[in-house]
Amino acid sequence: MTEKKQKRKQQVFTLLVEVGRNENDGLPKGATGGALMCFSSGVDEAEAVRETVALLKQADLAPLDVTGYGTLDERIEQGHDINEEERGLMQQALDENSVVVYQLTPFFEDKK
Repeated sequence: MTEKKQKRKQQVFTLLVEVGRNENDGLPKGATGGALMCFSSGVDEAEAVRETVALLKQADLAPLDVTGYGTLDERIEQGHDINEEERGLMQQALDENSVVVYQLTPFFEDKK
């Protein structure tokens, strides 16, 4: 008797990815790096992180650190306020089995 391998369900994870500079990264002139808020699908957070990092590297970005904030349900449990735009982009990431970049915040060095 063979057991059927149960397919794990895709979920969407919210990830904050800090990036450094690369020659063709598209970040503004003078920026030292940036942070990208991404919604990424995966069967678990580790897969979502791997897929996001791989995609950002293909886009000539230099991922340095990833912070995971969990799934929509986990964020709601933590008291996060999630607007309709975010919910729509999370659904898009799930429907397309993709990574959606929601927000890019460039970092600039404080010059005194």
